[in-house]
Amino acid sequence: MARPSSLRAFLDRFGASGSLLCAVHCAVLPMVLALAPSLGLSVWMGDGVERAVVVFVTLLGLFSLVLGYRRHRAWRALGLLLPGLTLLWTGLLYAPLHHSVVPHAVVMTLGGTLVGIAHLVNLRLTHGHVHDASCAH
Repeated sequence: MARPSSLRAFLDRFGASGSLLCAVHCAVLPMVLALAPSLGLSVWMGDGVERAVVVFVTLLGLFSLVLGYRRHRAWRALGLLLPGLTLLWTGLLYAPLHHSVVPHAVVMTLGGTLVGIAHLVNLRLTHGHVHDASCAH
């Protein structure tokens, strides 16, 4: 079984990679949209897949960054995660934005990028944390 610190590092690396891949997916989606039916990719463009990914990103991000916060007590990572999740959920649930291809892609890309950066910041804060006399725990 992995040590708690290596588990936290894995979760942050996994979350950052997934979030940044999500951001790339959202940025490329408008270009691929026209080709999707001919390539057999239309199933990946559905609302169900997008909802599942946003739920997964939310749960992973909150779990990983709350664990990191409990260790390093810095708000920077959560300060990036929450606006990123807000953008993702807004792009998913706000119908006028969700049905506009380019604005939807921009919002989802920004949200995914913020979530990915939040994971990287959390990883850096957790890795750089030193237990000494100034440590709060």
